[in-house]
Amino acid sequence: MTSLNGKVAVITGGNSGIGFASAKLFAEQGAQVVITGRRQDALNDAVEAIGPAAMAIRGDVADPAHHREVADLVRERFGGADIYMANAGVNTITPSGAVSEAEYDAQFGINARGAFFGVQAIGPALRDGGSIILVGSLASDKVLEGHAVYAGTKAAIGAFARSWAIEFRDRRIRVNMLSPGPTETEILGKLGVAPEERGAFAEMMAGAIPLGRLGRPEELAHAALFLASSAGSFVTGINLRVDGGMALL
Repeated sequence: MTSLNGKVAVITGGNSGIGFASAKLFAEQGAQVVITGRRQDALNDAVEAIGPAAMAIRGDVADPAHHREVADLVRERFGGADIYMANAGVNTITPSGAVSEAEYDAQFGINARGAFFGVQAIGPALRDGGSIILVGSLASDKVLEGHAVYAGTKAAIGAFARSWAIEFRDRRIRVNMLSPGPTETEILGKLGVAPEERGAFAEMMAGAIPLGRLGRPEELAHAALFLASSAGSFVTGINLRVDGGMALL
C-alpha cells in the first residue's frame, strides 16, 4: 500500500518547482492532488505531467476568495482534504533602502497573507488527523543579503506554524514548516539573475552550502512526504530545514 493511498492533498503553487515535485510525488504515493497557481497554461501542463490523479484551480493566493473557492471545491468533490501544503511564494532580492511599497506588499501578500488565509479557509475542510505543511525558507533564520522583506514573510510563516500546531491539536492535525535552502527551481530566474549568469550564481551559492550543491525539488518533495504521511505521525510544530547544512555557516 502506498503511503498516501486514498488521501486528498491541496498544494498551492503546485505548477512548478517544489510544489510541482511534491504534487507529482504525492500522486505517485496514492493521493488525489489539487494544485493551484496563477497561470492556466502552467497548471494545464502540470496536470498533464502528474496524471489523472491531479486537478487544478487557477487563482491568486493573496485573495481570500480564492481559498474559499478551493475549500468549497474540495468539500464538494472529495468530501474534504487530508493534506494542505502552502507552497506558493515569491522573492525579490532588494536592499531594504530600495524596497518599494508595491514590492513589500507583493511579498507579504503572497507569502504570509496567502498562507494565513489559505489555512483559515481550508481548516474546516481538513479531516481530523490531517497535515498542514507551510513552506518557509532558510532566510527566516540566516541573514542573506537583500532578503529582509522575504525573511520577514517566512518568519511569519514560522510563527503561524507554531501557533496552529496548538490550535489544531484537538483535531490531531499536525502543522509543520518546511524550510528549503537554495534549490534548483524556476525562482532562480525570478530573482533577477540573467540566464547567462545563473551558472556562476548557482556555483557561488553552492560554495556556501556544506554539501556543495543546490537542492533538487525532488529532495524537498520527499521531505514534504515525510511530514504529510504517517512516517511523520508524531511530528508537529517543527521547522524542518532541508538546506544542505547552509544554516550552520
